[in-house]
Amino acid sequence: MIKKKYNVTVEATLEVIGGKWKCIILCHLTHGLKRTSELKRLIPEITQKMLTQQLRELEEDGIIDRIVYNQVPPKVEYQLSEYGQSLRSILDSLSAWGECHIVKVFGNKHDVLEENIFNK
Repeated sequence: MIKKKYNVTVEATLEVIGGKWKCIILCHLTHGLKRTSELKRLIPEITQKMLTQQLRELEEDGIIDRIVYNQVPPKVEYQLSEYGQSLRSILDSLSAWGECHIVKVFGNKHDVLEENIFNK
């Protein structure tokens, strides 16, 4: 494996969880096991292809576990791995900052947030 060089350590973090969708997927997985179809329903703007790609990358990086059940039809679920659990505090901090930002910019988070498990 070629050793990668970073200018600052946050680059290593962003390499794993950066981009538009990974943190959103991970936030949903902090609430427990999810099937691909559940994640797609919770993140309607993501394409199936992108969801699959992001899940594969998170699995390759050891952040999530893919659980395959030997049944017909096949059933696959995803969960945060033990290593992925170490991201909880980061995800919580990002969520808290986002809520403060929404309130600062829009005044009322209920006007701009979709009704979901995170803001009930």
